Amino acid sequence: MKKVIKRMALVVVSLLLVLILAVVAFVNLSPQFGANATGERLKRMQASPNYKDGTFQNLVPTSIDMSAGKMVSATWKMLTGVPGAEPTDTIQTVPFDAALFAGNGGPEQVAISWFGHSSLLIRIQGKTLLTDPVFSERASFASFSGPKRFLYNHYMDVDELPAVDAVILSHDHYDHLDYGTFIRLKSKVKHFFVPLGVGAHLEKWGVSLAQVTELDWHESAKLGDLTLVCAPARHFSGRGLTNRNGTLWCSWALLGTQKRVYYGGDTGYYPGLKTVGEKYGPFDIALLECGAYNEDWIDIHMMPEQTAQAQLDVKADVLIPIHWGKFNLALHTWRDPIQRLLKRSAELGTKVATPRIGEVVVLGTALPVTPWWGAD
Repeated sequence: MKKVIKRMALVVVSLLLVLILAVVAFVNLSPQFGANATGERLKRMQASPNYKDGTFQNLVPTSIDMSAGKMVSATWKMLTGVPGAEPTDTIQTVPFDAALFAGNGGPEQVAISWFGHSSLLIRIQGKTLLTDPVFSERASFASFSGPKRFLYNHYMDVDELPAVDAVILSHDHYDHLDYGTFIRLKSKVKHFFVPLGVGAHLEKWGVSLAQVTELDWHESAKLGDLTLVCAPARHFSGRGLTNRNGTLWCSWALLGTQKRVYYGGDTGYYPGLKTVGEKYGPFDIALLECGAYNEDWIDIHMMPEQTAQAQLDVKADVLIPIHWGKFNLALHTWRDPIQRLLKRSAELGTKVATPRIGEVVVLGTALPVTPWWGAD
């Protein structure tokens, strides 16, 4: 009997070792996981004041870990489903109006089109920018598993994009940096502006180094007469098993000669939002996350009420809430982000635009405010 038990134990251990080796090989050999920085890129990262003990750090203490009990509870809820977490009906989108978006190309015009979650086209200072493009079916490292996009009657695709002057990335998480999208996108984009370290992923995916500008917080670059500032955010990064916070995360201040746009990326609420407003604002419009939140990870994702306050902090005249309406990444209903945000924004007396997916918003014209998401 003892020999049988020992043999069974040996088989189990052997299978576990094979499984571990298979996972390690998959992560190391699959291109969608990207690459870690080396050489001169790594030296520049190590010289950053935001880099310490081998990783990038937030400006304020930030917790991204939960207890084992909370992890089990959250995982179970995600697996079993939260009632109302995804729409039961098809979300009706609006065809992208390329002519309206292009406008007259003058420095006074800002046009924005949102494609769900954090993927937007921004027209400012006569330049077309694309933020955190994710046009694949899932926000995941695998095409067969992970969060699947909500059902739209039409999804924006790489082939439908207008000429893109630059892509700006906020960080390297899968719901913001998608391998499948980039493989199709890289030949259609003139330049990529990314936070420190993220260029290693793009380089592995065949993007020319000459097309990539990597910036630290408060560093800036020019795109014609447009200034792009890599501003801080309160979040984290990582695509693999062992590279958490191995690349920088950021927000972006887009400073034209007449108009200013703030793209917040992913962030928890923190005093640095006021600093951004004081240093780079006021902004004509802010694009701020209001979804995928939970009290257990409040340090890295704002609650909707905090998003409403963040609009005031960054000194933005208008807010378009993003990071909702496409993927189920948390434990709230899919309508909860926008409903809670609008309630608080009404109390604060701030202006919020709620465009349909694909709809073009042109600043200076009537803002879309139709509650297209419907009632619970």
